[in-house]
Amino acid sequence: MELRSKIWLEIDGETVFGSGRRALLDEIDKLGSINKAAKAINISFRKALSYIQSMELRLGKDLVIRQAGGKNGGGARLTDEARSLLDQYRKLEKGVQETLDRKFMAVFQNDSS
Repeated sequence: MELRSKIWLEIDGETVFGSGRRALLDEIDKLGSINKAAKAINISFRKALSYIQSMELRLGKDLVIRQAGGKNGGGARLTDEARSLLDQYRKLEKGVQETLDRKFMAVFQNDSS
């Protein structure tokens, strides 16, 4: 038996950040493109843009610097604020998982089913 959990952040009941948005920002950072990042995590380009715009609007800060395509091609890169958010979220995920793992073991260690 394994424990599974999901963590997301909300502002006024609206999702701001979670594992899907973390994956999107990670892929943008790795691939330098919103379109390539969207494909890598199997979402549409339109959905990826929507995620980015809603995060930026709700947080009140830019997370992705976008450069339109054209002769030299386009691209995208994360802001320092986005990298900080990713770092903080990873620390939160790790801490929550460690706490849940300890509680899971305490509750289920004597379970023989």
